[in-house]
Amino acid sequence: MSGLVKCLVWDLDQTLWRGVLLEDGEVELPEEIRAVIVELDARGILQSVASRNDHDKAWARLAELGIADFFVLPRIGWGRKSDAVREIADALGFAYRTIAFIDDQPAERAEVTHHLPDVRSYPAERATGLPALPEFTPPVVTADAAARRRRYQAGFRREAARIAFTGPDEEFLRTLDIVLRLSRATHADIARLEELTLRTSQMNATGVHYSEEALRELVTDPGHEVLVATMTDRFGAHGPVGVLLVGKHPSVWHLKLLATSCRVVPFGAGAVLLSWLTDQAALAGVHLLADFRKTDRNRMMEVAYRFAGFAEQPCDCRTTVGHDAGGTQRLHLTPTRQPQPTTMRVDAPTLSNDAGRTK
Repeated sequence: MSGLVKCLVWDLDQTLWRGVLLEDGEVELPEEIRAVIVELDARGILQSVASRNDHDKAWARLAELGIADFFVLPRIGWGRKSDAVREIADALGFAYRTIAFIDDQPAERAEVTHHLPDVRSYPAERATGLPALPEFTPPVVTADAAARRRRYQAGFRREAARIAFTGPDEEFLRTLDIVLRLSRATHADIARLEELTLRTSQMNATGVHYSEEALRELVTDPGHEVLVATMTDRFGAHGPVGVLLVGKHPSVWHLKLLATSCRVVPFGAGAVLLSWLTDQAALAGVHLLADFRKTDRNRMMEVAYRFAGFAEQPCDCRTTVGHDAGGTQRLHLTPTRQPQPTTMRVDAPTLSNDAGRTK
């Protein structure tokens, strides 16, 4: 199975620690296992727990060992491991093929594999070797990756606040004081932008992956705008959450890529970015079209384009912007777009139609 692991789910007894908590009373964490936990966290790989144990005792021991904060959405109880792994993956919004599970018991691994065949399973004796495996080795470790776990944890606190809020969701979003900032990408942003095009599937308009080399060329190309979106709210920073790639021609702007992190789907960030770009195109007096390629996961992005006023329609722009790639639709902005209400403030540069601008 190929692809990077996004979340590793640990068993506890005789896997993460040595001993059986409810039998031995005291269990120990080998330093080499602690090192694995710290290293995977630094690489941006989330970690969780699926353990048959007394929840309070197990969580207290994880806290005593100083590692409880490394684990998101732990499932500690007496249910099936496959149910625990499924709940973790679904709560994170991750495809099962991006989840890994490690356990010392062959029967537990077999049970997970039977119910969740896309989840990768590993025996406990392989734990110390996980960081050397390609599926646990991102090509580049960005600063954003190292902060990923903390951002997810902030997201869980944000969601808890949303559930406790008694009014409509839109009113709750207004209480967050959301600021969406757009800036022209620099070389320092490239690794994270490549990661966004690689990791994001639900909110990627084309499913196209741009390599680091390709992005570096585009950043310095005066005929393109490469924009990076970051977001903050009262719970903290979301970090870089979106990328826009716009090809600029004398009378046409061509949105080649819009991708946003799955974390900001509930905030409607994709729709806000599209609304901002259409306003910029109107100010510059150019026609706007966008590439869209339907995949099995990006239906939500298609909806965002439609609500922003994009539709398939005839246009004489094809020779200006190049031929469509296989399976790609050209969506054109209709002139009847109505202003879209937003729950966030947008802080962004003004784009011009100067294709010769030096960055």
